[in-house]
Amino acid sequence: MKLYIKYMLSNRCKMAVKEELKKLGLHFVVVDLGEVEIMEELSSEQHWQLHAGLHSVGLELMEDKKGVLIEKIKKAVVDMLDQREGMDKVNFSDFLSEKLEQEYAYLANLFSEVQGITIAQYIIAQKIERIKDLILFDQLSITDIAWKMNYSSVAHLSNQFKKITGLSPSQFKQLRNHRRNPVEEIETLIDIPQ
Repeated sequence: MKLYIKYMLSNRCKMAVKEELKKLGLHFVVVDLGEVEIMEELSSEQHWQLHAGLHSVGLELMEDKKGVLIEKIKKAVVDMLDQREGMDKVNFSDFLSEKLEQEYAYLANLFSEVQGITIAQYIIAQKIERIKDLILFDQLSITDIAWKMNYSSVAHLSNQFKKITGLSPSQFKQLRNHRRNPVEEIETLIDIPQ
């Protein structure tokens, strides 16, 4: 049985889901970002307990098809950004259409309708959060980060970073106490310039 879980976008979330499944004595085949495959069918009591357990750790068991597709889009964006290192420029719309086997126009309209931001804005927000991590890890120069994140130039990265955070990458680096946004809060960002 496949289950879809909202906000499950990190390894920490995967561990929390595994714990909740173990508490209920459920055996999982796959626990991946945004989805879980278990061996058993859930009873209504187990469904309620899993729903409550996930909610207690900030996750949500998804029931509706639109919500499931939104989470698949988010997971695909995360996967795409993971794969982009050193790759030639990939067209986001083509990648998402192929991965999700849906027309991009449909995906884009649904995402905007449900999330209140475009897929492009969500991708930019995800990229900026990764750039924050890379800056804070202090292992790469801004030039290397721009290459790694497939920006056309350091200036392009810097301009986009400043539009989102209000700081240049070097100012951000100096403010090490500036915290990352939790993945769950990224979708609430509105009016992200493209």
